[in-house]
Amino acid sequence: MRKNIILIGFSFTGKSSVGKLVAERLGWSFVDLDREIVKTTGKAIPEIFSREGEKAFRAYESRVLKEVLRKEHQVVATGGGVVISEANRRLMKDSGLVVCLEARPETIYRRLLDDRERSASPEERPLLAGDDPLGRIAALKEARRPYYQVAHATVATDGLGIEEVASSVVRLAAQGVALRR
Repeated sequence: MRKNIILIGFSFTGKSSVGKLVAERLGWSFVDLDREIVKTTGKAIPEIFSREGEKAFRAYESRVLKEVLRKEHQVVATGGGVVISEANRRLMKDSGLVVCLEARPETIYRRLLDDRERSASPEERPLLAGDDPLGRIAALKEARRPYYQVAHATVATDGLGIEEVASSVVRLAAQGVALRR
């Protein structure tokens, strides 16, 4: 089994929920990269984006990812855009089993709406702003598709519960999925 499991994929594909469960099943640590960025910077992610811009956020993200991946036996849930950086893609691939959690745009859109309705204090969801959120999700997913191909394996999460997806990830790790270089 690889020294870490790194979950990548678009927003609302289940990276954090699945990651916690996979870590629990393996007896490993769970790390949510976005939470680590907040802890390291002392700033909320929307605040970083609005005050410093995406470029600053991506720099924080890369620095924190590098620090996190120095450790072993952890399941790391990344943010949806971490794959944009070639250096991040290389680092993740060299640091463990990279699994992409995938979902159709319609599923992501439905999960975003469900999350907003369930949340007592919903945070701003830029993906839901504007006239065509589903179209924006589809376009952004398509733009990132080549970057998500860094994954050693992909698990489609449409129609599956967290338990089922976590079982698939654990099975992939136990099988020592043939790692593409």
